[in-house]
Amino acid sequence: MSAIAELLFINKGGCTVMTYNNIEFTKEDGIGILKINRPKALNALNTETVTELNQCIGEIEHDAEVKVLIITGGGEKSFVAGADIVEMSTKNAVEGRFFGKIAQDAFTRIENLPQPVIAAVNGYALGGGCELACACDFRYAAETAKFGQPEVGLGITPGFGGTQRLPRVVGRGYGKELIFTANMIDAQEAYRIGLINKVVPQEELMEAVMKTAKKIASNAKIAVQLSKAAINRGINCDVITGIAYEDEVFGLCFSTEDQKEGMAAFVEKRKAKFTDR
Repeated sequence: MSAIAELLFINKGGCTVMTYNNIEFTKEDGIGILKINRPKALNALNTETVTELNQCIGEIEHDAEVKVLIITGGGEKSFVAGADIVEMSTKNAVEGRFFGKIAQDAFTRIENLPQPVIAAVNGYALGGGCELACACDFRYAAETAKFGQPEVGLGITPGFGGTQRLPRVVGRGYGKELIFTANMIDAQEAYRIGLINKVVPQEELMEAVMKTAKKIASNAKIAVQLSKAAINRGINCDVITGIAYEDEVFGLCFSTEDQKEGMAAFVEKRKAKFTDR
């Protein structure tokens, strides 16, 4: 039976669990946690895993209960150590391109999710793992985390969006250096070049990410999602076009109940009670 055919939905007192073969998704109080869960393989991405990831993201995309998504890795050693080299080693050109396209589609879906996505990088984020982290809106990392794009040392290019997203995150110079050298860098260096937003001790990583996720979830959901859409669209166009789009979404906010509540709460010096409408 395929992984998708085995998809289960289990409700446990307000906490929903989706069970796949290689990933795990839970949600509670507006926060979703998606875990790549192949710890014996250091969470390496094979075809089944990226297929499950794409399926799960598709479910989250239409889940109004999820206000923020956290992506992390199972176990303590690895976020995602890369694509599964054992599987890739026997592929021909057509099969290799098909495999890359599956992963690219999943990562692009993550990048374009309405909800903000935070990567909690708990260990190795190499190759496809670094590319997955770059598809998220921003990244927190454990002190033990390692980052890199080792593909050219294997005779291939990054294939899951790395040549496009990494330079956009860290700038062309650092992006090209990491890709051309296949060097691995630690969390502090990743922080210095802007690849990650925060470095914390391993045992404090999820607490730090959850704190930020809850802060985001406490704000007006429609305004947060429109802000993400405006940022993503603006990055990929000229500034005048981006500002024009911002003007549209800014005006649209004034049609929401949350705008009325948020401003009334400010004037009345009380905490806003948003209804996501």
